[in-house]
Amino acid sequence: MSQNEITAKVEQLKEWEALLEEAQEQVETLRDDIKAEMLARETEEMQCGAYIVRWTSVLSNRFDSTAFKKEYAQLYKEYTKQVASKRFSIS
Repeated sequence: MSQNEITAKVEQLKEWEALLEEAQEQVETLRDDIKAEMLARETEEMQCGAYIVRWTSVLSNRFDSTAFKKEYAQLYKEYTKQVASKRFSIS
């Protein structure tokens, strides 16, 4: 692939990324509108035509690695492993 072809692909990629970002913003706006309506109706579940929309509270337990690292630094080091990966970026 020539330098010009790569440049064209990068430009194309940037255009698609911009469209994707715009679409994601639109999706978030629509979600927020639906959530606001559910909040106004004080409901966690709504029947909307063929759809059931739910916006519910969920509890989960997460491991606090920062606190563990502070309190048990040596043990944290023993169970920490280094992982290699590749990152693709364009600037």
